[in-house]
Parts: sequence; C-alpha cells; structure tokens
Amino acid sequence: MTSLVTLRHRLVRACALAAAALAVSSAAFAQGKAAGDDPGPTLSRIAESGTIFVGHREAAIPFSYVMAGLEQDYVFGYAWDICQSVVKAVGERIGRPVKAVPVSLSANNRIMMVKTGIADLECGATTNNVARQKQVGFSVAFYIAEVKVMVRKDSGIRTIAGLANKRVVTTAGATADRLIKQVALANNVSMSYLIGRTHAESMAMMMRGEADAYAADDAILAGQRASSATPAEFVMLDGSLAVEPYGITLRKDDIRFKKLVDDTLVGMMRSGEMARLYDKWFLLPIPPTGAALDMPMSGLLREALANPSDKPVN
Repeated sequence: MTSLVTLRHRLVRACALAAAALAVSSAAFAQGKAAGDDPGPTLSRIAESGTIFVGHREAAIPFSYVMAGLEQDYVFGYAWDICQSVVKAVGERIGRPVKAVPVSLSANNRIMMVKTGIADLECGATTNNVARQKQVGFSVAFYIAEVKVMVRKDSGIRTIAGLANKRVVTTAGATADRLIKQVALANNVSMSYLIGRTHAESMAMMMRGEADAYAADDAILAGQRASSATPAEFVMLDGSLAVEPYGITLRKDDIRFKKLVDDTLVGMMRSGEMARLYDKWFLLPIPPTGAALDMPMSGLLREALANPSDKPVN
C-alpha cells in the first residue's frame, strides 16, 4: 500500500512541475514580447496585471444576467460561460493565472465601455453590425437571433399590421427600436414607441399593461417570458423583423487578441462544447425560476457554428 509520505511526495512533485511549467510559459511570453513578437495591447495589459475585465449584462437572459442576493459567482448565462473559456485560454496564452473581474454593462454603454478599455470583453447579446464594427471588434458569431414581437395571447394582435395605434416597447440601445420603426413605415401604420432601460424593465411594462407589444431578439423575449410569473400569457408573432449575429465584442484592431478569442470559440464549436452550452441554456431549466426556454437550435445557428464568421449585418 502506498504510504502517506509517498503520496505527499508525489503531490509536492506534481505541484513543482506545474509551477515550473507556468514559469516556462510566462518566460516564453515575456521573451516573445521582448523579441518583437508583440502580443498586442490587450494581452500585454492582462499579462502585466493578471486581470481581465469581463463585461456582462444585468438582465439579458439567457446570455448574461445577475441573480439578486448572491455575492459571489453571481453572473450566469450562455455568453458568460463562453467567455469563461476565453478567460482560461488567455491564462494559458500568457502563462499565468488570470483573474476575471466582472463589469456590469448596459445596452447603451456596452460599446463605449469596450472601446475605452473599461471592459476587455463584452459577453452579452450584442448584434455584430457595420456601425458597431467601426468602433469595436467582434468575434465569430456564437448565436443567430431573429428579432421578433411578443404580445399578450388575449390581445387579438396576430400580425405586424395589427400593431397599428398600439404601444410598442423596446430596450434602450437595442437594434429592435430601429427595426420596428422601419417595419411600421413599410406597412404604413402608426405606433407609439416606448423605451425600457433594461430588458427586465421592458418586460415589466408589458406585465403592467403599459405596453401592448415588446420587440426584441427572440431569445431575449423567451428569457423574459420564462422568468415572468405568467409565461403562458405571452406569445410571439409569426415572422421576424431581421436576422442578426451575436459576437463577443473586444478592442478594435487588436489582431492577436481577436485571434485568440476566435480560435477559442471555433475550438468550442468543433468539439461540440458550444452545442452543449446551448442545450444547457436554451433547452434545460435555468435560474432564477427553473423554467426552460424550450428553444431548439435553429438551422441558422447550426450553419453559423459549422461555418464560423464575423461578418456583420447592416
């Protein structure tokens, strides 16, 4: 039988080997930087500080959101889990442990927070479009959203045309605001437009009867519906206003950091890890209510995972 002393020696040796490997990796990163192999501004800052600032949303269920009352490990979601794999890859790249510091972002400030370096990554539900790519970089798409409209089941509203003279809420900073106005113009109907500061506030306006419809991306609507007290009262109208790819936002023109992020996501797609995370957040019960979104992976997303791209929409 292996003695306790032998086991202790083995444990000490394993720890020493791990520390040596970490030291070699860190030295290799430093030597590469000194030799002119520039890792770029983001990786350089993370290597020097040992911290990475990871942006998240407060109520973008199921992508990233906060559960009230928890003091640690309080951020949850599909995009958040994906970003934890990126954090791990960053640590492996620079050869030292990296501390992930959560940074709360809103729909209105998320682009500026990344652009100014307050967040190194933004892990939420952000559409990769041409206008935003002028300010920040985007990873390959990890979700393909359909912008839809949700109404009360007993409202009598069945089509976009049925929204004439109705009150439609969207969330500040979301692309749905522009899209619903374009659709109203194309259909020659008038609507009253309301703005919620967060997705949760937009849903609350629906719950209180202050809005007749809520326009947002499909998964956001499904998440807000699932977390409500009466999810069966709400339905989404057929058809969509647009199809939009979601990506992780990062510093613009930081080629090395973007490659690391993209390589990590593509690796998850190839290994099946991305599909596993999708099932976890879109098919199984999720916090805080334990309700499931019941959203099987779309053909559009399957295609995106099979053929990764960072191509923006207009």
